[in-house]
Amino acid sequence: MMKGLGGLGDMTKMMKAAKEMQDKMQQMQQDLERITVTGESGAGLVKATCTAKGELTALDIDPSIFQPSEKEVVEDLILAAIKDAQRRAQDRMQSEMSRITEAMGLPAGMKLPF
Repeated sequence: MMKGLGGLGDMTKMMKAAKEMQDKMQQMQQDLERITVTGESGAGLVKATCTAKGELTALDIDPSIFQPSEKEVVEDLILAAIKDAQRRAQDRMQSEMSRITEAMGLPAGMKLPF
């Protein structure tokens, strides 16, 4: 390709690969904002939805749990659902990152810059 330029051909190839990786990482960041996961608690009485980046986007509470004497239980269920959604978001993000790194031929478990 760039005969006679020695290591410059390799450098060009490396720069192109770095640019492709950067583009894929940007696309993955955008995808993670669109992917949603739902966590739940209380056998589905409370559901929390968040993006794969962990941003809470929705909370669904079954009206049957609204009893003044159960206030603390409801608060615990809400927190548990949010934590479950965030854990699922983290798992999904790691899964997406693994998929991208494998597609790029990078070693499994390689930590990327985010």
